[in-house]
Formats: sequence, C-alpha cells, structure tokens
Amino acid sequence: MGDVLRIADREFRSRLIVGTGKYRSFEEMARCHEASGTEMVTVAVRRVNLDDRSGKSLLDYIDRNKYFILPNTAGCYTAEEAIRTARLARELGLSHWIKLEVIGDEKTLFPDNQGLLEATRVLVREGFVVLPYTNDDLVFARKLVDAGAAAVMPLAAPIGSGLGIQNWTTLRILREMITEVPLIVDAGVGTASDVTQAMELGYDGVLLNTAIACAQDPVKMATAMKHAIEAGRLAYLAGRIPKRLYASASSPLEGVVR
Repeated sequence: MGDVLRIADREFRSRLIVGTGKYRSFEEMARCHEASGTEMVTVAVRRVNLDDRSGKSLLDYIDRNKYFILPNTAGCYTAEEAIRTARLARELGLSHWIKLEVIGDEKTLFPDNQGLLEATRVLVREGFVVLPYTNDDLVFARKLVDAGAAAVMPLAAPIGSGLGIQNWTTLRILREMITEVPLIVDAGVGTASDVTQAMELGYDGVLLNTAIACAQDPVKMATAMKHAIEAGRLAYLAGRIPKRLYASASSPLEGVVR
C-alpha cells in the first residue's frame, strides 16, 4: 500500500503515464485513460488550440479532479521554443510541471542534448518541475540530474516505433547508477510485455501513448498496460530467481528415500 511513485512534491499510486494523441476520438481517449488506471496524462501544448473555444478540445475530456496534467513540449526543436512553450503552459494554468522535449532530428525524433540541458537549467531556475525526455546516456543523465531535473525519462526505442526495449544494457546501467530521482521509460513501447520488462528492470514508471491509441482495441490495450505495469513492479519487488545454465529440480531430493 505504501509503494507509490514520488516525483518532486507529488505522489502517484499508478506508475503508468499516458498520452493524449492519435486517438480516434476524444471519447475513446477518455475511456482509455479510465481503463489504464493512470493518474497522470501528458498533453502536447503546441498541438492544443487554446484560443478557439467554439468547439470541444481534448482538455474538455480530461477530468482534472482525477488526472494530473503533465504538459509537454513536443514539436520543439530548440531550447528557446521549449522554454517558451513551458512558460505558455504555466501561464494558461495547465501546470508548472513540464515533460521537456527538445528534438534534434526530424526523422528519428532523438533529443538534442545540448538544447535539452540548456532548457532544463533555465526552467528549473524558474520554478518548473522538469521531466526531460532523453536518450540512454548515463553521463548525460547525470548532467540532467545535476541541472535539477525531477526525473529522467530515457527512451526504450524511437518515439512511436513500437519496437520495445532495444537498449537493455544501457537502461540497466542507468537504473543501477541513477538513484537520486525517478527513472521513467519514455518512448518505443509496443505492447504490455514491453512495459512489464521495463518495470522488471527496476524503472519507476513508463510513459506511453501510441501503443494504446493505435492498437486495434485501444481500451483493451489500456487495460493490459495497467496490469503489465503492476505485474512488472511486483516482480521487481519480489526479486527474481538467478538464471542458471543447467536444471534445478523443483522438488528437492534431500531426504528422499531411495
């Protein structure tokens, strides 16, 4: 009951963070959020029409009494763009938390590390709770922590690829070496087993979007993700048996009369 995800000054019972893009309808998005059990949803600030209130936007389908909104700077290619977008989100009352993305390559959507670090430093000084999306580089992750990041969010594979964890060794090293802040796998998840594996590595949470929104049955996939994150976390806490090259009898032979 006491196993909660703590980021900055907030606690979350769910370790699954879910996005809001690519759904077939806002109604489907809302059903998926409910099925996933998430308590935090991320919203791309630059892709929401905050001026035109003539029709409903995705914000109208997010119950803010139930879900914590995590604005993100998706689509920003410079530190200046990302900083400006984060400030806009705060001014509009979305949150002073920000999932920080500074993209460095249009095809792979890999992060621009220099820009990401610069934006992190500026936003932390301005009082933001910064959760940067980054690659699986231990040295750079430490720089983000030193800059004041409240969590570090390394990718498992390119955004939206559905490839699952491709970088097992580096993610394991990150988990062993970064203990000051939560580590949350962000990007590349394709199905429930990917989530379970990330949690079994000891990661504190998983952020995903496409794997649910683009599934053949998004609501069922959202439910699967809920169970996957819980199963992976329990398995990590339970402690797996060591791997062995040879067999080990399930029924011990000591004391057996022959």
